[in-house]
Parts: sequence; structure tokens; C-alpha cells
Amino acid sequence: MIIIFFKRFVTQGVPMPQLRLVAADQVAGAVHVHDPQEGRPIASLTGRHLSEHAGFLRLRGGRVAFVDDLAGALVVLDPFAGEGRPAVPVTVPVAVPGEHLAADPTGRFLAVSTGCGRSPEPWSDLLTVVDLAAAPQPRAVRVRTRTGEPGVAVLGPADDPLLVVRERMPGALAVHRLTGLLAAGPGCPAVEPSARLPLPDDGHGDAADPATGRVFTATEDGVAVAVRDGRSLTAGPSLAWHGDGDGDGDGREGGREGGREGGRGYFLRLDPARRTLWSTVRGGPPEPDQWPRWTNHAWWHRIDEGRTGRLDLGPGLVFRLALSRTRAAFTRIHPSGDELVLVDRDTTGPHGPRVRARLPLPPMDGAPREGCTPWDGVQRRAVAASPAADPVAVSRGGHGEIHLYDASCGAFLRTVTTPTPLDEGGHLALVAKDDGAEGDTIGR
Repeated sequence: MIIIFFKRFVTQGVPMPQLRLVAADQVAGAVHVHDPQEGRPIASLTGRHLSEHAGFLRLRGGRVAFVDDLAGALVVLDPFAGEGRPAVPVTVPVAVPGEHLAADPTGRFLAVSTGCGRSPEPWSDLLTVVDLAAAPQPRAVRVRTRTGEPGVAVLGPADDPLLVVRERMPGALAVHRLTGLLAAGPGCPAVEPSARLPLPDDGHGDAADPATGRVFTATEDGVAVAVRDGRSLTAGPSLAWHGDGDGDGDGREGGREGGREGGRGYFLRLDPARRTLWSTVRGGPPEPDQWPRWTNHAWWHRIDEGRTGRLDLGPGLVFRLALSRTRAAFTRIHPSGDELVLVDRDTTGPHGPRVRARLPLPPMDGAPREGCTPWDGVQRRAVAASPAADPVAVSRGGHGEIHLYDASCGAFLRTVTTPTPLDEGGHLALVAKDDGAEGDTIGR
């Protein structure tokens, strides 16, 4: 992981808060600390292999949690440790391989589900729940639920948190009282949910809104919505992938894509400050080796107003996104050239957000090739931003480089070079202490 300092950093005349850029090289198992203003390394740690699928989970005070898939541990990292605090104040044993990671709105209670790891099929039914505030030390309990690459979300309030496990084939949202799971004994006992809400079998991608107690799940048919109702869940109206009116910020039409009506999203991300849900809707041919022909639209939903829309990002491979002070940032990989696409984070305008910049990115040796799948044995990109600042960081997988841009104006800022290559793109988090990113309670 990499930690980057942005003291005295100013973009477009706006002073930026003190930031850290955390970059995990999950292949090399390394953590690096750099000063981005000078590009010089400050520190390097070894022996930490982040679960890329579970990602980083933001906690209060600028802390970052992740699952170490080799050590079998939940690691809480303090990127601001230069102020007299340990860089890793907490480690807790958890079951691996980590699939998803989530916290309750206070950041006290966490849950880690297990997935496939190197196996081609799901095999583990272990789920770990953690109480970081337990005395005399954090408590972790493992229980058995169901195999199937489950998603997790933890709903408040803190005195009665509910763990929601998203199950696949058959699909359901399984509800557990988290305090009851923490009281389970040793030996990984099997547990049954106190309630279940039916869900399509193909759920993939989750978000939780602490303000309303809602859980959102991406499915082929749209975004399924459930809301906490006491110690259970009640289904709400689903959200369509086609949006309210398929216009877009490039002036191009949305709609039918490569023979698939509208496409679908495979992940969801909450913008807690602007009360917006984000995703990328992928359409086009279903075959993975046809990825250059995939279509991609940024999809957004205003939670409180119920308004939904999307805009065209272009063909190729687009997946996760990052939220800066004013922009939603996407990376697009394509044989004709990769780019960073910057979209308005504000979705309140009469026509929704617009694409504000398309910035070319340096090519990657070992990038996905036409006619081959874009997932295995190739280099990719990670993207990160803080909602309190303008810089956006993009990795150049396999090259040990992170490129920084000012999202407010599209200007290139600098390149940070890392001691390890960041194979497969690594994983990034750009952190400010009080940027509110912990309001998105699921790991990214």
C-alpha cells in the first residue's frame, strides 16, 4: 500500500486537506509510503496481501480496513500514523479468502464474507463478525452460513445492528442480529437467519444507506431495494438500469446496446454526502473476449428524490469508480487507448451530470487484448479519490506508477513511482481524516 502526503497542496486555487494515498500491491504483498509532492518514498512494509475483491473499507478518523488474504486477518491501517500512532493499530483474525467487507455506520461492528479465492467454484460458507470496541481486545467470531460468494451489509443503530447477507442461487437477503452472532461459541457453528427476503439469483454488487436503513443490490433486472423494518427487511420498488430518460452528457443516445436492453451494473457505490447511488451499466455482447465492444454508461440514482439517469462513457472495460470533491472518476480501458473519464458528481441539474473531461492515460504493457478475456493474467487500473479533495489517482498496472490528476480542471499533477510493480493494477484509497467517506459502509 502507498501513502501519499498532500500538505499545502492546492488545486484550482482551493486549498486541499491533508491527504494520504494508500495503494495495495496485493500480488507483491507490499505497502509503500510516498510523498507525492516530491515523489520520494517514505516507508515500505511487506507481508500484507489485500483481498482485492473486498477492497478498502473507510472508517472514521481517516482509518482504512482491509482483509489480508494470506495472513487471514482484518487489518486496520492508520495512514496518518506519523503523528505518534501505530500504522497498524488493530489486526483481527478472520476467515479467508475475503469476498466482501462491511461495517455498521459507527465503524465498530464489521463483517467479512468468504468467496472462491483460487478455486473455480465457491467452497467456503464461513462468515466472520468483528467488534472492534470489545474489551479487553477486539472480538472476532466465525460462523457458517451458505456458500456462494455472499455480499454483506451492516445496518444500524449501533445498539441493535443487523447483518444482511446477500445470497445467490437461490437469491435472498438473509438477516441476522449481529450481537447474536458475536455470542456464538467456538467451532464455527452453523447459523440460520432470523428473516429472509427473496432476491433474484444473480445479485452482484451491494450498497447500504445508513440514513434510511436501505440496502441496494445490483441484479440483471435492476437494483433491488430493501429497507430495515424492525429486525427484518421489507422490499421496496426496484430501480431500472435504463434510467428516467437515457440522455447523456456526450449528446449520444442511450437505450438498446448490442442486442441487450439497457445492460446491467455489477457494483454499486454510495455517495453519502450527495445522497446518490452510482454504478456502471455494461451492455453489448456477453462473451468476455468481446470486451472491447462492451458499452458502458455511468448510472446514478438520487435516493431522496427517486430520480435515476445515466450517461455514455464509451466502449471497453469500465468498472469501479472514485468520488472526488466535484467529480465521479472512471477509468476506461480499450485497445484504441485508455482514458480517465471525469463526470459531474452533482446530479441535481435539470439534465443530470455531464462528462467534463476525457484524459488519455499512458499505455500498459500486458494490458487486456482484443480476443482475450480482460480479467486474468493482464494488467488493469485502480482509481481513487477523496470526496473532500480534487486529486484523482490512477494506477498503471505492472509499471509501478500512480498518476495524479486535478479532477476539477483535468490537469495532470504528477507521477508517483512505487517500489513494486502494482501488478493487476493494485488497489488504491485516497484518504482525508474528515472527508465523510466512511458514510459508504461497504468495502470498495
